[in-house]
Amino acid sequence: MELLDVGSAPDRVLVVVAHPDDIDFGIAGSAAALTAAGSTVIYAICTSGEAGIPEEMDRAELKALREAEQRTAAAAVGVSDVRFLGMPDGHLQPDLDLRKAISRVIRQTKPDVVISQSPERRYDRIFASHPDHLATAEATIAAVYPDARNPHAHVGLLDDEGLAPHAVAQIWIGNGPQPNLAVNISDHLAAKAQALSSHTSQVAWIKDVEAVITQWASETAERHGIADDAAHVEVFQKVNCS
Repeated sequence: MELLDVGSAPDRVLVVVAHPDDIDFGIAGSAAALTAAGSTVIYAICTSGEAGIPEEMDRAELKALREAEQRTAAAAVGVSDVRFLGMPDGHLQPDLDLRKAISRVIRQTKPDVVISQSPERRYDRIFASHPDHLATAEATIAAVYPDARNPHAHVGLLDDEGLAPHAVAQIWIGNGPQPNLAVNISDHLAAKAQALSSHTSQVAWIKDVEAVITQWASETAERHGIADDAAHVEVFQKVNCS
């Protein structure tokens, strides 16, 4: 398992997920580590989480609330560029529309690395395998290769919007099926806890957010045999795309 050398962190990173709070449950510690190392990190959120809880809240009000929560969470880890792609919550499919929307953001932001969710369904953690997560992950991988780099894919992006093709060097799949990269988040647990706690509409069931995310990161380090080098980590499957 490679431990990320923050001294050689990528210049530009795009994180693509399905819902507000997906980043903060998953990889906000890594986002904090990257921004602290000087990386520019951009968030692209496919939906605004408007189909979620609280169930009794007006959907338009929930959409606005969850977008505001995500922007506050992003600021806690040094991210100021948060983009909502406006796809319908609960209805995502890895189709050409979603691939085009993600390809557009890749061409706009020109990242060195794209971080995504995993397209693999996990039966031991079924909540992590929400259909929107799987669809976003599959569409993101397809957008990285081949769509965003191919001038003949989604030709309107180039012809109508002037967005030139861009080749992403790597994709990091959060908790991918074969993790090979760990990011030490030991110095960023408080920032991740602050980010996750920003989603007040979603995390009331967690009594002590920092204790929970600290335990998760510690268990991940031990599970992958790197606790001696980094006590708290988030892990990825790094895939070279160039």
